[in-house]
Amino acid sequence: MSANLYALGAIALWASLASLGVSLTHVPPFLLTGIALIIGSVPAWPFVLRDPSQWRIPLRTLALGVYGLFAYHFLLFIALRHAPPVEANLVNYLWPLFIVVLSPVVLPGVALRLPHVLAALLGFAGAAIAIAGGRELSGTLAWGYVPALAAAFIWATYSLMTKRVAAFPTTAIGLFGLVSGVLSLLCHAALEPSVALQPRDWALLAVLGLGPLGASFFLWDKALKLGDARHIGILSYITPLASTALLIVVSGRPFSASIALATVMIISAAVMGMRAR
Repeated sequence: MSANLYALGAIALWASLASLGVSLTHVPPFLLTGIALIIGSVPAWPFVLRDPSQWRIPLRTLALGVYGLFAYHFLLFIALRHAPPVEANLVNYLWPLFIVVLSPVVLPGVALRLPHVLAALLGFAGAAIAIAGGRELSGTLAWGYVPALAAAFIWATYSLMTKRVAAFPTTAIGLFGLVSGVLSLLCHAALEPSVALQPRDWALLAVLGLGPLGASFFLWDKALKLGDARHIGILSYITPLASTALLIVVSGRPFSASIALATVMIISAAVMGMRAR
């Protein structure tokens, strides 16, 4: 149960990502990501100052962390620039499905049963309805869908592979974020124009860094360490639903029938997956 609570905490924080991002659309994406990830690493600093050994992890483990945090966001932002955002985001939300179906491939001793598969597919269908708002996908063949699919694969495999490397303290997530943030800033310097940030921008970046691009990663790591990756993957389908619902509240749009249907489908998928033994 504690693993599910940690996962729900991460999901709640990720749900605010889109709403916060709307207020920072004028900030280049790599600059936004770099600053937010570095700020997100700050909560780990006091623990590391008391015990520096918590960041003395194998290079392989650090490479996995950078693979997850930096490569995922790099590919996601590329996708959002070169494909319709709604459809690209939908492709990105294949990662919960990947977590469920790749669990028996990546993790030894984990079996995938039919209820897990059905729950994953039902959850993805609900996520699709939540994100697309009941509209048909454009069907446009944009190459940006390729990095979106790659981003989904990276986050799923990163999440699963954290159970395959040598055990590391959750505070090491701060090192992942710090290194990934620096790499993002290097990408900004090389690829994006410089901008002047206002005090309000810094305040929003602090909230973004301490929440969706900070604390969420620590909570997610604890959830994966304590729980069943298949169940957590299915539970993750709440993320696009919660994100869409929050955007509706912020924008003042009415709660549509498609969102109501998505709610039923996602909750049903989560219950089905949790009850599978």
